[in-house]
Amino acid sequence: MEGNERYVSGNSKTHDFKSEREALVSGQNPFVSVLSCSDSRIAPEYAFDTARGDLFAIRVAGNFVTDEGLASLEYAVAVLGAPLILVLGHESCGAISAGIKAVKDHTVFPGHIPKLTDALKPSIEKVLNNPGNLIDNATAQNVKDSVSRLKNASPLLTDALSKGTLKIVGGVYRLASGKVDLIA
Repeated sequence: MEGNERYVSGNSKTHDFKSEREALVSGQNPFVSVLSCSDSRIAPEYAFDTARGDLFAIRVAGNFVTDEGLASLEYAVAVLGAPLILVLGHESCGAISAGIKAVKDHTVFPGHIPKLTDALKPSIEKVLNNPGNLIDNATAQNVKDSVSRLKNASPLLTDALSKGTLKIVGGVYRLASGKVDLIA
């Protein structure tokens, strides 16, 4: 979160990519795994002002847990020793918007896009009648649901949680400011 404060204030560290690259040839030691959206406006490495090797990123439109994403997070925890998983949603998410259209208007999208909207439907349906902005509410609910799923998704993660070697949290990235608000 200190890195996010630097990013928001415009005081990001200058990174020496050449020396970082050379230092990482022999391996990586990320201190956080981030499950974030594929949206091109969101770059977790920048948002948290991290160097390469610090952050293990899994990205999927809508930042929800897939089997492959779960396996990647398990790898980060079990093999790389990452002590933290952050599920990072963001404002104005196109995947969430598509999910809302699928739920409210019964829109059917082409190709494999329905796999995204179907995965997001449960979170959207939970907040469909809540007061406030639907996309904001659905984004927050999706983050909370993903955090909850990860906490119960696999013996590997639940074991690390029970031993205190892992924390799982959620946040929402604010597009205009770059600030990440922790919500779960």
